[in-house]
Amino acid sequence: MDNTEWINRDNALVKTFVFDDFVAALAFVQRVGERAELAQHHPDITINYNKVHLRLQTHDEGNVVTQKDLDLAAEIDLL
Repeated sequence: MDNTEWINRDNALVKTFVFDDFVAALAFVQRVGERAELAQHHPDITINYNKVHLRLQTHDEGNVVTQKDLDLAAEIDLL
C-alpha cells in the first residue's frame, strides 16, 4: 500500500492508497466503511482497480475540513 500524506485540496482531505490488486483494495474499502459507519462520517470513495481514492469533507459544516475529517483520516491511516 502506498503511504502518501493526506492533502488538503478544495476544502477536503484527499489521499490515494495503492494496493497489489483489486481484492486488496476492496478489502481496505470494507474496513474504511466500517470505521466511517462507527464515526457516522462517510468519505467519498472511488476505486480504480488497485487504487482507492478517499475524500473527506464535512458536508453539514459547509463543505470544509473539520476535526471529524482529521480524526477519520487518522483512523484510516491505522488500517
